[in-house]
Amino acid sequence: MRALDRYIFRTTFGAFLLVLVSLTTVIWLTHALREIDLMTNQKQTVLVFLGITGLLIPMLILVIAPIALVIAVGYTLNRLNTDSEIVVMNAAGMSPWRIFRPFLMTTAVVSLGVLAISAYVAPKGLRELRVWATKVKADFVVNVIQPGRFTPIERGLVLHIRERRPDGQLLGIFIDDRRDPKERVTSISDYGEIVETGTGTFLVLISGNVQRIEAGKPDPTIVRFERYAFDLSRFTAGPTTAQTLGVRERNLLDVAFPDPNDPVYKQTPGQFRAELHDRLIAPLYPLAFTVLCFAILGAPRTSRQSREMSMILALAATAALRLIGFACNVMAAQSITAVFVLYGSVGVALVLGLYAIGRGVVVEPPAFVMQPVKLFERLSQRLTQRLAPT
Repeated sequence: MRALDRYIFRTTFGAFLLVLVSLTTVIWLTHALREIDLMTNQKQTVLVFLGITGLLIPMLILVIAPIALVIAVGYTLNRLNTDSEIVVMNAAGMSPWRIFRPFLMTTAVVSLGVLAISAYVAPKGLRELRVWATKVKADFVVNVIQPGRFTPIERGLVLHIRERRPDGQLLGIFIDDRRDPKERVTSISDYGEIVETGTGTFLVLISGNVQRIEAGKPDPTIVRFERYAFDLSRFTAGPTTAQTLGVRERNLLDVAFPDPNDPVYKQTPGQFRAELHDRLIAPLYPLAFTVLCFAILGAPRTSRQSREMSMILALAATAALRLIGFACNVMAAQSITAVFVLYGSVGVALVLGLYAIGRGVVVEPPAFVMQPVKLFERLSQRLTQRLAPT
């Protein structure tokens, strides 16, 4: 790698890392503050809080990395143009491909990182997040619930106990279950205890009753019982198998070659198709973004030409391409046509961008956009001149 390549690569990759870390930190903090109840309500440590929220960072990087690369490439090109370095390179006989080479090296590094994260790191983080969050919830249900408080376990499920004895026995148990919109189940018992068996974990209620109120029926159904087991297995960390994982929690090979007898695959085969193509296309977005950005901003420009509008045009082009990708990813679960549109949009962007780079085309914003901008600039200059002190 020559000195010029090292200079551009170092500038672009340094800007990329700075933007990536900054944006990821801001978005992660926004999410982490919503999970602060892990420490305030569920009595977890700071390390557990940081661990659970930190497992989302690979997913954030997966989305933010191409955006950070666009900003870094745009910043570097704008700097090279401002310092007239691109003009000097062009006057020295360097072709656009030669100037584009270090940007392509940076893009290759980012694309490989995105591929690794989308194929393995992000799914593994989601699996670990699921297991860890389930352990926290199990610990919350079994040990942390405070007597005398109505504690929400999850949306629609509330648990209350009057007293907890030193031997672990629970007195005065009240469970209100509204998770099923068609039925409300309220269980009341004198006492109970947590029992773990080979099939799962249960809260065994002793001497009480269950009241069921079905939608559309005015009268409840009341059943008295001597012993009644409330299943807590879904709140405990049971064994995780490939067939219990969601689509986004599986690595690339599991998504590409699912077990035909997998119940999740049988139920939502379209989700597997959409997820597979979303991961396959992910490493191509950094390349497409860099090509578009260089095609618009990489041509030599004088100080009289509007670099700001070209920067806005580059951001708009990459944003439109990514929005098409998001829309196709959603629709790919229902229609195979969306998959062709997904690859076609990226392919068209690459072909047009590479053509502009190879031909040395100077891409300018449309005239109908530039005319109002120039008019506004002239009005601003006149207003500034009139208001300036004489």
